[in-house]
Amino acid sequence: MPAWKPRDTTRARALRNAATPAERLLWQHLARGQTGAKFSRQMPVGPYHADFLCRSLRLVVECDGISHDREPDRDARRDGWMRAEGYAVLRFTNAQVLGNVEGVVMAIRAEVARLQSVD
Repeated sequence: MPAWKPRDTTRARALRNAATPAERLLWQHLARGQTGAKFSRQMPVGPYHADFLCRSLRLVVECDGISHDREPDRDARRDGWMRAEGYAVLRFTNAQVLGNVEGVVMAIRAEVARLQSVD
């Protein structure tokens, strides 16, 4: 039996409190199951924290700011780990969310529908 590891909920809480404007805007569209699936914010997933996580569909949605432009290899490793663990990952830039939140939400809804049809 694997050893139980506590989740880093203190960091998750701090990340939720320090959400970017894009994350706050996207959360307005993901909260309360508006996309057809329940999402949570800043959830620990293994050694990482997902900006938004749908546990039932194993779907991670990331909202990337400028810091992600500086370390693309880090994001690639993280996405690889997530996919190896069975998670689907969608990434959007802050600019995409702020400039076209409806399009971003439509893409998330499409992925939710696709994953629900697989089950």
